[in-house]
Amino acid sequence: MSWLDEVAWDERGLAPVITQDADSLQVLTLAWMNRLALETSLAEGRAVYWSRSRNKLWRKGEESGHVQRLREVRLDCDADAILLLVEQVGGIACHTGRVRCFYRRLEDGAWRETDPVLRDPKDIYRNQ
Repeated sequence: MSWLDEVAWDERGLAPVITQDADSLQVLTLAWMNRLALETSLAEGRAVYWSRSRNKLWRKGEESGHVQRLREVRLDCDADAILLLVEQVGGIACHTGRVRCFYRRLEDGAWRETDPVLRDPKDIYRNQ
C-alpha cells in the first residue's frame, strides 16, 4: 500500500489542507488536494493544490509569485485532513493581498476585518 492510500480521500478524491507558516505557526489558508496535488507538492517542494472551481492543479503563487515552499507535511489522526508547514514567499498567502485568508474575526455578532491589505490584488494578479 502506498502512503497516498493511507489518506482518507472523500468521494470526489479530495482532502482538506490547512496551511501554516512554518515559523510563526499562523494558519494561512484552507485549500484542497487530490492525490496528484499531494504527489506534485512533494516532488516540486512547494504547495500545489486542487482548484475545485477550475477543476485543475493550482500551484500556489503561479500568478502572484507568492509561492509556498514546503517544509513539512502531516496527516491528522483520522487521516482525512492534511497539514502543510510552509515558508510563505512574499509574506502574502491570500488572494486579497493579506498575510492570511483568515482575516475576519467575529466580534459582537459581526465579522470584522483584522488584517490589513499588504498589496492591492490588482497589482498582484493580471486578471482582476
